Amino acid sequence: MNTFIIEGGHKLSGSIEPQGAKNEALQIISATLLTSSPVTVSNIPEILDVRNLIALLEGMGVKVRRLGKGKYVFQADDINTDYISSREFVERCASLRGSVMVVGPLLSHFGMAYFAKPGGDKIGRRKVDTHITGLVNLGANLDYDDTKKAYHLTVGESGRLKGTYMLLDEASVTGTANIIMASALAEGVTTIYNAACEPYIQQLCRMLMAMGVEIEGLGSNLLRIHGTESIKGTEHTILPDMIEVGSFIGMAALNRSAITIKNVSYDNLGIIPDSFKRLGIALEQVNDDIYVPEQDCYEIETALDGSILTIADAPWPGLTPDLLSVMLVVATQCSGSVLIHQKMFESRLFFVDRLIDMGAQIMLCDPHRAVVIGLDHKFPLRANHMLSPDIRAGIAMLIAAMSATGTSEIGNISQIDRGYEDIDARLNSLGARIYRK
Repeated sequence: MNTFIIEGGHKLSGSIEPQGAKNEALQIISATLLTSSPVTVSNIPEILDVRNLIALLEGMGVKVRRLGKGKYVFQADDINTDYISSREFVERCASLRGSVMVVGPLLSHFGMAYFAKPGGDKIGRRKVDTHITGLVNLGANLDYDDTKKAYHLTVGESGRLKGTYMLLDEASVTGTANIIMASALAEGVTTIYNAACEPYIQQLCRMLMAMGVEIEGLGSNLLRIHGTESIKGTEHTILPDMIEVGSFIGMAALNRSAITIKNVSYDNLGIIPDSFKRLGIALEQVNDDIYVPEQDCYEIETALDGSILTIADAPWPGLTPDLLSVMLVVATQCSGSVLIHQKMFESRLFFVDRLIDMGAQIMLCDPHRAVVIGLDHKFPLRANHMLSPDIRAGIAMLIAAMSATGTSEIGNISQIDRGYEDIDARLNSLGARIYRK
């Protein structure tokens, strides 16, 4: 069952609640490797990427207990150090994007780690330089193991990494998280300037603070981590997934439907609601919910001088790149034009060819930029057969197919399942018609 069949043109109604945040979950679960004490984590999204990471930890010897849906206890008190040095482990890491997050905790707690270039989305180059440079700055020794095709990081004779000052070359979210986790057990103070400061990084810091690590600068791009010799257990609850929230906003708008998105943690959504409002979507905050009303027309903003609207990704508190694919497909049926500028990944916009086949008016300027001319629902999208190249393009294709005339087919939906839990069943409860085969 690796294909979605989607009957387009069905109105949506009702309410839906976002899953726990995938990107936070990968960091938080990896951070449980820093302590031998039990760590209880709630609101874990039970999606493919997360299940694979949990299985990876179990393979290392971490004791994992599932207390209920989305609630797990992790205890890393009997790690198999021979296994984390094995070719099998390195090859397994290479096939899993989330494995990048275990490097910092393994290095800091157990004195060594292999860094295999991880798999995942096919969206262009994803550098690991920030991770490795940061760990080397903390005193790690770096070699390349040609037999395992991976970097080998080790701690020196002192047995501990050394706190230091570093200025990151980019505000990498996963790079920042890895360095924070490695610094937690380092000797002295680590200062990270140009740190990523997304809510997920803030959540990781809050969890480590609850585990006994002193961290200054929460929510800013200047962090100070005071290393400690031992870390205790804790309990932690993962935030709602802001990417799912944005996906549901776009889904309602493209289908001209009214839905309520429940328990979104509105204060942690940053610029996301306002970015959708710039496309003409009149969403409303109701306590901690978002109500997206049905509208006949969504009119794209223009600048004060009348120039075309540009929507671009940027480090937090700018717009996350993970929502640009969704915003692009929504814009195809708005009124007006918009330039979508995907700065981070050079292959993430190539899926627009499939939307053009569906009747969308899109000009791909280069690997990073596309101009969308909105059709204002005067010319509905047509059904199409597609393959999902990555998580975010996959959900954008699904949104497009839900609004299209006719029956569409999307293959390679394991990419969508990597990031969205039971998405077909959840959307069908709103009135969609999505089937697996």
